[in-house]
Amino acid sequence: MSEHVPATAGTAVAPGPAASGDSPAPVDVDDLPGGLPAALEAILMVAESPVPAERLAAAVARPTVEVHAALAALAEEYQGADGARPRGFELRRGAEGWRIYSHRDLTDVVARFVLEGQSSRLSQAALETLAVVAYRQPVTRGQVSAVRGVNVDGVVRTLLARNLVAEVGQDPTTGAVLFGTTGEFLDRMGWTSLDELPPLAPHLPGVEALGGLEGLGLD
Repeated sequence: MSEHVPATAGTAVAPGPAASGDSPAPVDVDDLPGGLPAALEAILMVAESPVPAERLAAAVARPTVEVHAALAALAEEYQGADGARPRGFELRRGAEGWRIYSHRDLTDVVARFVLEGQSSRLSQAALETLAVVAYRQPVTRGQVSAVRGVNVDGVVRTLLARNLVAEVGQDPTTGAVLFGTTGEFLDRMGWTSLDELPPLAPHLPGVEALGGLEGLGLD
């Protein structure tokens, strides 16, 4: 499972002068170079995480439906619509909002530059653990260990650090921590919901039958 690398701005953008209070003075984006599309691009280039359209609409003081249309037009433009050259980046809408990413077809090139020869792919153990969590969530660490047949403590810590899984609650019977996938996982996969998972669940054993293994020191 390779990851698409989010694009980042080349330089930090200093905030403009603020009006009285905490918020910058309102600006009519039509008075700015490039208008609404350029304003949206500027925000997305410095965003550290996906931005919901509603938040973008508030930032540019435009109706959400107008912002949605502008974002869709930008995404199409970046793909080379109307004979234009396809860009090295793309604008995608994920589970948590809109974000500019390096183009998925160029992932290997970007990974070589960013990681200087290190692999950006998850290990086989991490992939297997992530698959179990994705298909059987919410699931405890012990249940994942039982499915895989090995201790997964280290792998789960790696997935937590990469924000691919998160704690989502506690098992009401054992008190063990329950894990599930995150919006970042969906965004990295290019999905908007877990409904887009490939139909592999029938090939994984059901965790409902693994409750008796909680006392084996796997959690």
